[in-house]
Amino acid sequence: MTGTLSYVHGAVDVPLIGETIGVHLDRVVARWGDRTALVVREQGVRWTYAELKERVDAFAAGLLALGLEPGDRVGIWSPNNAEWVITQFATAKAGLILVNINPAYRVHELEYALNKVGCRALITATRFKTSDYLAMLREIAPELGSSHPGRLKSERLPRLETVIQIGGHEAGTLPFAEILEAGSGPQRVRLDELSRQLQFDDPINIQFTSGTTGAPKGATLTHHNILNNGFFIGEAQRLSPEDKVCIPVPLYHCFGMVLGNLACITHGSAMIYPGGGFDPGAVLATVHEERCTALYGVPTMFIAELEHPSFKEVDLSSLRTGIMAGSPCPIEVMRRVINEMNMREVTIAYGMTETSPVSFQSSVDDPIERRVSTVGRIHPHVEVKIVDERGRIVPRGVPGELCTRGYSVMRGYWDDPERTAEAIDAARWMHTGDLATIDEEGYCNIVGRIKDMVIRGGENIYPREIEEFLYTHPKVQDVQCFGVPDRKYGEELCAAIILRAGVEATEEEIRKFCEGKIAHYKIPRYIRFVDSFPTTVTGKVQKFMLRAETAAELGLVEEKTA
Repeated sequence: MTGTLSYVHGAVDVPLIGETIGVHLDRVVARWGDRTALVVREQGVRWTYAELKERVDAFAAGLLALGLEPGDRVGIWSPNNAEWVITQFATAKAGLILVNINPAYRVHELEYALNKVGCRALITATRFKTSDYLAMLREIAPELGSSHPGRLKSERLPRLETVIQIGGHEAGTLPFAEILEAGSGPQRVRLDELSRQLQFDDPINIQFTSGTTGAPKGATLTHHNILNNGFFIGEAQRLSPEDKVCIPVPLYHCFGMVLGNLACITHGSAMIYPGGGFDPGAVLATVHEERCTALYGVPTMFIAELEHPSFKEVDLSSLRTGIMAGSPCPIEVMRRVINEMNMREVTIAYGMTETSPVSFQSSVDDPIERRVSTVGRIHPHVEVKIVDERGRIVPRGVPGELCTRGYSVMRGYWDDPERTAEAIDAARWMHTGDLATIDEEGYCNIVGRIKDMVIRGGENIYPREIEEFLYTHPKVQDVQCFGVPDRKYGEELCAAIILRAGVEATEEEIRKFCEGKIAHYKIPRYIRFVDSFPTTVTGKVQKFMLRAETAAELGLVEEKTA
């Protein structure tokens, strides 16, 4: 009977890594010290593993010299750069908890994040594009300009003492380069002691999850969580020291620091960063120049690369694998990535920050049909079950909520036992809020978010299914489907469509395309042609904003129920 239920367990012979990130990095450097570890195109950085370790150890010693102690929180507020990578591994070595702060955050969000977890130090970029980070920080902490570096006393940021500045040296801050020089013999001895004292279950990273309602929650992750997840992510791609992984996704997010950096260091692969933020032209040029073998991105990034004017001018023949993740991966986009970008072994990954993040991933040798239509099979050492609204496991193929259990589940939300208890039940199952099915062979398909499901007159409509169908229209470049309020049916379906360059289409044309191919109730009642979608900095489309904007434009209001 159990074989027919939607429960899977990633039983494997390969053991989990029982080490801290610092100990593991030292082991990697001893083995692959002379191989390329990090290339940052925008900064002209090209370091071997031995050179990276030298800087990591120096910065870790410098942080200890500031008086920081294991367990203290250190924030980083910066786009992608070499300093971010150094900080990631140096804080791990020093037993400090790295707090990833979204570089798109503004004053209110920064203040909340720093105070929520009590950061004693903040490492910040000077500016990036339209963001003047120091100016924003001074809005909250005007005392910075008149304070002695490392001795900030701020009314609104009472726990923050030290501001370390990347790429500059303004009043009240310590330059990043100075911290690299600050550590001496005693701190190096202390680092050596810590390598034997720190435990792999110690919290090492806090990542804020961008909830659509309420304040962001600080998912607290351990060495064991993210190091092992990074390792098995790399295994699924068959990474080796010969691989060069192009990482245009943000480091503050699991995609960059776990799927990117930790997958690479556990396999001796090279981390290649095209720039501080995503630029499709820079990504294509980087793959071409560095002969990258793997490329990462969310679907919107791959679409931007495929549609870029220079796409046909660059040589992508070195590409072999990579990861498309972060949001549902349209089947037609996946096919183009395989056929036009030479990524014949590209993998799909699914997960969430709270599970370190990956729970399912396709393998390089999964049949293409499986890789374009599912998120693969269960990750090693992880359990998943699909449950109904009563918490009972559903049969194979029946949609329900996906729940995850295993080494990858976070410690909890920082200083938030109530919301932790809502997410992780008494049996340690993490409730994801995602609707999914698992087939007889164990492949998982994400149907959508529970809150995104559209209920039209009692019929359940899964937006993902309609999106996949509309992607097959030759004029459609990108599409998002979502529900809007309706007096008669409760909800109606709306499709927001970005057309390919140089073409035009009408609402009637799109509806005609649907007729006779999908059920009548699944044909979008409303069709909008747009130039872009509202997204998070990681490229996830914010459907709740699309819903609100469309409802406002169409004059639709929610029906109040008693």
